Amino acid sequence: MSETQKYRTLCCKEQWLGGIFEHIALQGDALALEAGAYAGAACLPPVDSGEAGFGWRRLRLLAQVPPEAAVRVYARASDRQDWPQWEQLRGQALTSEALRELFGPPTAQTDLLLQVSGRYLWLALELAAGGARRPRVDGLSLWMEGDHMVDYLPAIYQGQDFTYRYLSIFNTLLMGMEADIEALPRQLDPGSASDGMVDFLARWLCMEPEKGEEDLRARLPRILDEYETMYTVEGVRRTAWRLTGRKPWIIEHFAVDPNSPACRNPALYRRLYGEDPYRFFLLLPQGTFEKQQDMEHFLERMSQLLPAETEMELVLLKPCIQLDWHTYLGINSRIGDYIPAAIDDSVTIHYDTTIGGAYP
Repeated sequence: MSETQKYRTLCCKEQWLGGIFEHIALQGDALALEAGAYAGAACLPPVDSGEAGFGWRRLRLLAQVPPEAAVRVYARASDRQDWPQWEQLRGQALTSEALRELFGPPTAQTDLLLQVSGRYLWLALELAAGGARRPRVDGLSLWMEGDHMVDYLPAIYQGQDFTYRYLSIFNTLLMGMEADIEALPRQLDPGSASDGMVDFLARWLCMEPEKGEEDLRARLPRILDEYETMYTVEGVRRTAWRLTGRKPWIIEHFAVDPNSPACRNPALYRRLYGEDPYRFFLLLPQGTFEKQQDMEHFLERMSQLLPAETEMELVLLKPCIQLDWHTYLGINSRIGDYIPAAIDDSVTIHYDTTIGGAYP
């Protein structure tokens, strides 16, 4: 069969706006029943095929229809662009009787074969709900060009309506399957995959959607490299940076071992860092977390992403002038230009006071 199957799709707000609606509202780019309405109809503007006597055949409805709801499709075609009766519908009740009188009986809901001919096609959609769940139409596609299974049969079978309808079922399944197979490589590419597929790929690779879909798209191409270094110092730093949006500093035990011969102040180092070789310190600026719950969630997530048998201690650094405790030159303290200052008993020096230059 030919690989070319051309469809014209109506699926956005601008394409619906020229129609006539009753108890139908736009929800983004979709058509749905108004609040409190259990029935409604939409008469869409004509679709131009560009060919006189064009045979309209298949229609694919992109909709969400709960079991207790229904969507009926009405169709009419003509080679004349003007249809006075369509304009007369404005201001009138679009009941089922009015639609049947104007369009004829609705198209068969099982296969949606239109079987009308003419350059211009008018469509009407009737939505009905029998319960709390409402139907929604996201779009519809009209077959414009391409092969059909019946085209490969002897001519005597090509004109039979039953044969055409029967083979249309398999034709639609086959073409849909071919389209899915053709689109599969694009669906496996995070840059072109659909939203649902991005979520599937993320779950497939055990990724947590902490920052939404765009973050998943950006991380998916390099997630295997991230896994290789997840439990290294750089990997822990990258994880903390990703979860907080702030660059952390990490201090490991071997760098501040109070028992090292090179340690100049063992008592201070024991007081600050202890002697546990499996503990490391993660330093973040004060104000990284807006709420206590945010910090608790961060600590919980980090506990799941740390190397085995290791313990992390979080230290929130204050911009401080007291050269003691967790004060690090170039991180939360700095030496600046000399600025004369007078300090007497009326001045209070607190954590946010800087002497010797402006603290950024």
